[in-house]
Amino acid sequence: MNVNIQTVHFDADEKLVEYVNRKLSKLPTFHDRILKVDVFLKLDNVVHNIKDKIAEIRVHVPRYDFFVKASSKSFEESFDHAMESVINQIKRKKEKLAA
Repeated sequence: MNVNIQTVHFDADEKLVEYVNRKLSKLPTFHDRILKVDVFLKLDNVVHNIKDKIAEIRVHVPRYDFFVKASSKSFEESFDHAMESVINQIKRKKEKLAA
């Protein structure tokens, strides 16, 4: 599984990158043919003082892509919400294929 983490409008510290990688390492338990995972961490409303932290996850599997976007006041929280959503999408897709 190839993991690509990109940050937009800021530089991620090592702890955040480690956190994302640790969480992503659990993905293969839900789908065994994951080719690539793209994670985009973005700061929204850069002009204003209040910055929303956005996490986008795109999971590439053969013949299908899962995409999720979540935002909150912290990257960890945004990433956790996005991770839950993408896992639910993967589970639903597998159930459809099995039926």
